[in-house]
Amino acid sequence: MADYPSSFDKEGLLKCARGELFGPGNAQLPAPPMLMMDRITDISGDRGAHGKGHVVAEFDITPDLWFFDCHFPGNPIMPGCLGLDGLWQLTGFNLGWRGWQGRGYALGVGEVKLTGMVRPDRKMLTYKVDFTKAVQTRRLTMGVADGIVEADGDVIYQVKDMKVALSES
Repeated sequence: MADYPSSFDKEGLLKCARGELFGPGNAQLPAPPMLMMDRITDISGDRGAHGKGHVVAEFDITPDLWFFDCHFPGNPIMPGCLGLDGLWQLTGFNLGWRGWQGRGYALGVGEVKLTGMVRPDRKMLTYKVDFTKAVQTRRLTMGVADGIVEADGDVIYQVKDMKVALSES
């Protein structure tokens, strides 16, 4: 395990987005507005529901977020795909946090359930990612995880078998 802190504030996340946290050519978060979290409150490589690692992060919801103006005018809702992307972002971040090399990319997700919506009156999303598998071999670096997104404590998105890999090419 690399020697990184177990939590990150917004500046730490922006440092990752600039490629300064894990080094050039390694896991990197997107820059705002596509960065879908404001802080990581806890991260590990050996805890979580399956003992294979986890991430917990938060995203502050404000009525002026960019997606509310366009999705949909007069009926603002955060696109569900952005919540899924936030879970993928955190899964890849965890792989870089472990000290594993390569650029992250999403490989897919087994199952997605959207059971609620994020409207401008919500205050905070909480992401919870629990790894079911984390593999690093000579040819493959990949994490497989389940995740949930909560809006003000209510579970609104659930995913199973999210896959993210790191590639040095």
